[in-house]
Amino acid sequence: MNAKGGDKERHEIKFAAYETSYDDLKKWLLLHPAAFISAYPKRIVNNIYFDTWEYRAFSENLAGISERSKLRYRWYGESEGPVSGSLEIKKKRNFFGWKERFRIDSDIWYPGLPWSKVLSRLKSVLPIAGQLWLHQNPMPVMLNRYQREYFCTADGLIRATIDTNQKVFDQRHGSRPNFLKEAIMQKTMVIEFKFAREDRQSAVDLLSTIPIRVGRHSKYMNAVRSISMV
Repeated sequence: MNAKGGDKERHEIKFAAYETSYDDLKKWLLLHPAAFISAYPKRIVNNIYFDTWEYRAFSENLAGISERSKLRYRWYGESEGPVSGSLEIKKKRNFFGWKERFRIDSDIWYPGLPWSKVLSRLKSVLPIAGQLWLHQNPMPVMLNRYQREYFCTADGLIRATIDTNQKVFDQRHGSRPNFLKEAIMQKTMVIEFKFAREDRQSAVDLLSTIPIRVGRHSKYMNAVRSISMV
C-alpha cells in the first residue's frame, strides 16, 4: 500500500561547516535561549537521487532557478539498499521548500537485484503520478547516507537537523547498485533550520549568533560534483 502526502510550504535555511566544528555547534544549539530539545532519536538517512539524462535537476540548481524540484527515494536505517520508504519530490521556490511523498510499504530491493528490476518493482507499487516522475527522471545518479539528529525549540516553531558522516556512492555507470566504491568527499556537516513563513523574523533573530555562515548548500549538488571527480 502507498499513499501520497506532503509538507506545507516552509522556509529553509542551511549552514555547512567542517565536522571539526560539530562540538561547538552542538553546544551553541543546546545552550541557546530558545531552548532546543531533542525531537527524535538520531538515525541513518539513505537517499537515491534520480535525474534526467541531461542532469536537469543539477543544472537548474547550478543556475539558481528560483522554482525547481529533485526526485529521490528515501529510507531509514542500516540497510544498504532501498527497502520500504518513500519516493519524494523535493520542491523549492526561492527560500521556501516542501515535499510530496509516495509511501512505499514493501521492500523494492534485495541483494543482487539490478537497477532495471529495482525500478520495475518501484513503479509497480506507485500510482500513476509517481510513475510519471520516475519516467521523467529515469537515471539513478547517486546514493548518499548520513546520520541525522533532530531538534526543535521549546515552543515547537523552529526545527533543526544536524547531518554528519555523509557517504556518497556513484550509481551512473553500472547495471547494479553500487554500495562499495565510495566517492571522496570533505568531512562536512550540514545544519538546517525549518520554520513557517510567519515565524521568519523569530528565526532570523534566533540565528543571529550561530557560529557558521549561511550559504547555499545542496547535498545532491556536492555529491554529483564529488562523483564526477572519480
